[in-house]
Amino acid sequence: MTKASKFAVIDLGSNSVRLKISTIMADGSVVTEQYLKRYVRLSSEMGPEKILKDKPMARTLAALQEFRTVCDQYDHLKIMPVATAAVRQAKNQQEFLQRVKQTTGFDIKVISGEQEAYLDYVGVANTLPVKHGLIIDTGGASMELIGVDNGAVEETVSIPLGSVILSQHYQLGDQINPANLFDAMVEVDEALSHQQWLSRFRRTNIIALGGCNRALAKIYRWRNAVDNTPAPIHGLTLSSGTAFGIMHELLERSREERATIRGVNKERADVIVGGLLPMLALMRQLAIDEVKFSNSGLREGLLFKYQEQLLDFD
Repeated sequence: MTKASKFAVIDLGSNSVRLKISTIMADGSVVTEQYLKRYVRLSSEMGPEKILKDKPMARTLAALQEFRTVCDQYDHLKIMPVATAAVRQAKNQQEFLQRVKQTTGFDIKVISGEQEAYLDYVGVANTLPVKHGLIIDTGGASMELIGVDNGAVEETVSIPLGSVILSQHYQLGDQINPANLFDAMVEVDEALSHQQWLSRFRRTNIIALGGCNRALAKIYRWRNAVDNTPAPIHGLTLSSGTAFGIMHELLERSREERATIRGVNKERADVIVGGLLPMLALMRQLAIDEVKFSNSGLREGLLFKYQEQLLDFD
């Protein structure tokens, strides 16, 4: 690039919608101009019929209208709005996307689970060393699994289980019923057992992203902060024993009590248990001793691909 350009990513997920506006400098460096996140819980109560409900859609439209106001403050802004699992799975997808276009002007691209997983890989691989191991991104309505070998993508899979779906279906939002927890764990274990390729990554490395996984890292970093200064989440490493211990504590608490733990956002207190089940299941099944966390994923992957002038999903 011969001059600076501005690029915005709108990431419409199942639990939250985010706007990240970046300036790409002439030398290729990137400066974040704005970053906004709104919890809209779009996948709330979709149920087995996979229908987006009126209230979650209204919350999402309000957030996107706010984002439009912000984007309109910039000249020559390239905007890439994408939607993931909730919209991807919705039977009333087209109706919702038309409402978004009419209300905000955003022409949202619904990306496939495999595309989402690949962009997660791009975001992670450009910011953390990834030689051989797994990447997991647990969202509200899906989890993406990426197998990396010799630094290259070997497998990309999207499974329609996430923090909101698991937490609502098995009533994991408040006080935890042991039978409900067991049923949720069985569903996650069965979903992972169908991915036979995962056995090739036994006793390897795992990199985690997604709001609930990062919340686990935030809990740990605050508890180990020196002079009230927590370590960065990106690249933070946690042992399996510590991860299981924090999960044990979360299971013992109510939603209100979980929200008082430093590192747990109150909007995530009702879905964090369900959101952590996939990552912890992988660690158990594959005897993985530690997890590393990434702050880079889909949004950064889109940015990197834009910089490469390869942003084409068709």
